Amino acid sequence: MYYFKTHKIKPQGWMRQQLEVQAKGLSGNLDKIWPDVRDSAWIGGDREGWERVPYWLDGFIPLAWFLEDEDLKNRADKYINAIVERQKEDGWICPGNDEDRAQYDVWAVFLIGKVFTVYWDFTGSEKVKQSLYKAMKCLFHMMKEKKVALFEWGKFRWYECLIPLQFLYDEYHEPWIIELGEILREQGVKFTDYIDVWKRPLNKWTLETHVVNLVMMLKYEALCSKFFGEPYENVAEELWSTLVEYNGTAVGTLTGDECLSGLKNNQGTELCSVVELMYSFEVLYSITKDPVWAERLEKVAFNALPATISDDMWSHQYDQQVNQIACMAFPGKSHFRTNGPESHLFGLEPHFGCCTSNFHQGWPKLLWSAFSENEGIECDLMLPATYETEVSGTNVKITLITEYPFRHSCKYIVEAEAPVEFQLKIRIPKWSKQYECNGEVKENEGYLVLKQLWNKKQEFTLKLFDEPHLVNRPMGLKVAEYGPLVFSLPIETKYEMHEYERDGVERKFPYCDYELIPTSEWRFGYHSEMFSVCEHEGDAIPFSSQHPRVTLQAEMKPIEWEYEDGYDSVAALCPSGKEREGELVTMALHPYGCSKLRMTEMPLIIK
Repeated sequence: MYYFKTHKIKPQGWMRQQLEVQAKGLSGNLDKIWPDVRDSAWIGGDREGWERVPYWLDGFIPLAWFLEDEDLKNRADKYINAIVERQKEDGWICPGNDEDRAQYDVWAVFLIGKVFTVYWDFTGSEKVKQSLYKAMKCLFHMMKEKKVALFEWGKFRWYECLIPLQFLYDEYHEPWIIELGEILREQGVKFTDYIDVWKRPLNKWTLETHVVNLVMMLKYEALCSKFFGEPYENVAEELWSTLVEYNGTAVGTLTGDECLSGLKNNQGTELCSVVELMYSFEVLYSITKDPVWAERLEKVAFNALPATISDDMWSHQYDQQVNQIACMAFPGKSHFRTNGPESHLFGLEPHFGCCTSNFHQGWPKLLWSAFSENEGIECDLMLPATYETEVSGTNVKITLITEYPFRHSCKYIVEAEAPVEFQLKIRIPKWSKQYECNGEVKENEGYLVLKQLWNKKQEFTLKLFDEPHLVNRPMGLKVAEYGPLVFSLPIETKYEMHEYERDGVERKFPYCDYELIPTSEWRFGYHSEMFSVCEHEGDAIPFSSQHPRVTLQAEMKPIEWEYEDGYDSVAALCPSGKEREGELVTMALHPYGCSKLRMTEMPLIIK
């Protein structure tokens, strides 16, 4: 399965800290302060009745249950119960008048279906399972009778419905479920038809170049192979390779503000695309077990995700830039191809509210993917957590104690109530060419496999190895990496707060907007390929912009670097190549995810 009953996972260490910060921020309060969730048509209100409540619940539900927070769980129950109670007699689940169904984009049906499977995973609610069955049966009849059809978003996201349909088929094995999947695939977009369109970004909004559609798309073949029982031919790799070649970033994402934007390091990446890319990688790895998807997942999760959300998680960007020297509203023409002049501000709903409702799934679903069971127990991601399960009738608990990705060692504690044999398989990140287990150094072949008799309490330590290094980027620029982390030169920042009301939506501290104004120099290049690693205690914010847990000391040289033509808050793509007057300086590079204003792609200058 690609969904798991993984409520057996419990966060520990920095992962629990991160989820607690999230619960205290927008994720845990959106139903109190944001009209599109608080007063949504999904629960009988008069605000948006399409994707925003389902988006929010998709992350809010696992957040509540992973933290075992009764208040959060009760509020999730309130929304789920309200949606189920408003379901029509024939099974139609979405808000709106019956006569308007043909004009309702059924992408929301797929999305609420996903939410119901998430809720069932944590609660086993029979009521929700029956509601999902009725909703999908209704969709089947309406599509078969041609009363509704796919268009716009639903046409580009048809495969998302295979997630709840897979759940239903595993439960009921009824032929109509497969037939509905076939109808959806027939009406849905064939993505391989659009490959050439992705190679030349345009200042034009289209569904076929919409970055969120494309990162969602990556999992369609894997979902189909599972659902229809078809061979998996790894089309995702072909699609992803093309997208990255023409639109890839230094942190494993795609530019897309809001449509594909090429290889420019000063273009934007929409936050929705970050969390949906993570989810696609999670699904791809869970189905294919190809470790490349887990490698890519780590890079996005530990860099792009924290970078575009404030430390307290009360504000976020719509668009992040790899080289981001300021987050100030453009007074004239927006720098972004298809997004507005405030898209890179940190706020409640900069540019558009989809990211406000959707970013909540990022951290909880990452934790959700840490362990799985397949011919034993697998540790797929090195996140601080415990995993409790039963093997051959014996209770087993695995505890992973680690500061990864800030540190490169992990301590595993395996506890079995009685002697039991099983296989524990641990994915070793590819960047660590060797690893050490209990003092023995071994070559990295992708996994550490321990098949043995486990009894009572057994411990072992795993150490990974890497040296900070520079990686090539377009236009002769470089980026510093160490383990799964990308590093940036942080820019000192002044936060200018804005409280106001627009279209009936209030911005008021702590859910206000911020412009980020640079107060330190940003025009530097690397003067050496040698770096020193400095480990720090940090604070209660895992990806803290004030107290990062790891930094790199780097020799930097001032250089001439102009602004992008027509702007005074956007760095040009690359410097002129001339050195500026100034001494060679040693500076601290921070993890990209800890750097809200930053220079990430810079040249190497060695005379």
